[in-house]
Amino acid sequence: MDVKRHPAVTRTGNSRCAPLLIGSALLLALAACNKENTYVPPPPPKVMVATPVRQPVQRYLEVTGNTAAVNSVDLEARVQGFLDTINYKDGALVKKGTLLFGIQRDQYEAQLDLQKAELAAAQATKANAQIEYQRQTQLGARDFASQRAVDDAKTNLDKANAQISADQANIQLATITLGYTQVTAPFDGVVTRHLVDVGALVGYSGPTKLATIVQVDPIYTYFNVSEQQVLNIKAELARQGRTITDVHNVPVEIGLQTEQGYSYKGTIDYIAPQIDPSTGTLEVRGIFDNKSLALIPGLFVRVRVPLGPPQPGLLVDDTAIGANQLGSYVLVVDNENVVQQRVVKTGPLQGGLRVVESGLQPGDKVVVDGLQRAVPGNKVAPETVAMGGATAAAGTSPSPAKP
Repeated sequence: MDVKRHPAVTRTGNSRCAPLLIGSALLLALAACNKENTYVPPPPPKVMVATPVRQPVQRYLEVTGNTAAVNSVDLEARVQGFLDTINYKDGALVKKGTLLFGIQRDQYEAQLDLQKAELAAAQATKANAQIEYQRQTQLGARDFASQRAVDDAKTNLDKANAQISADQANIQLATITLGYTQVTAPFDGVVTRHLVDVGALVGYSGPTKLATIVQVDPIYTYFNVSEQQVLNIKAELARQGRTITDVHNVPVEIGLQTEQGYSYKGTIDYIAPQIDPSTGTLEVRGIFDNKSLALIPGLFVRVRVPLGPPQPGLLVDDTAIGANQLGSYVLVVDNENVVQQRVVKTGPLQGGLRVVESGLQPGDKVVVDGLQRAVPGNKVAPETVAMGGATAAAGTSPSPAKP
């Protein structure tokens, strides 16, 4: 009988509790409708920041220039004749005095022999005139010869001496002319290809160009400095108690367009005494050792000249520098973790870091990674890293374009 009464009791209890449950649900729904929704902002984005590196910075004057030969001479045939020999290979490096071309010599050797024979005849004439003069002088002293005879003998002796001098000069000229039949290298250098073949007649209507010899060790580099740069250099030199004439032997470096950095070291050996009014520039020349012949005349090179001793400077990651219409800039995080944009003036790369000439303070926190998340005026969650190590710590991330 108890089992039969149990369902009835259960149904009676459910019917009493149902109104209570429904009422509670309505109260909760009404309370939820009256409460306002609040926006919870996302956490600030995470970026990596680093303080600028402070170290001595060597500042340079960077320009472009061209290499030029120290000496470049056209080898020419100065006498007429047939070209007999070519005694070098085109493009060969030769030493001073090396025989390069030979011109027909027999005609000029014969002229030299003729002048020598005429000198021998003049010397014989002189010997006879000398004897005659001595004889007439002795006879005149005894009054056996007139004074005129003595004077004539003296005149003949003087003519013989003059003829000997003329013949000696002719021999010297003939020797020089004979020497022109052998064209030698005037200095150490590289000889270009020959322009005349063996058997050709040269020198018949003036000097004939045979080839060109170029001295490439050492080698020059010419570059121009603008008027403003000249004034800046003069001001820097004045600060050091020097003048522009004191910069000779100042170090200068050059680099080829296909190379990184500046591989070749030299010194300044010439500065033009005046500015060219047509270009407003001052010509400067550096000289470089070139024993390996890696440099050739006419190359376009990058040139840099140190400006005084190293000065303290600030350096940042090159990837941290962006560019816009105002110029170069960096993003920094202030004490309230708000991003700010700073316009900066940049300098050269040094050890993988970019020199910042102005616009930064030593304690500034520069954003070096997470640049896309760092919006000027917004807050960020900065994490401090070492300058130069952000990329290695956080992986590669895109960065703004450089100027």
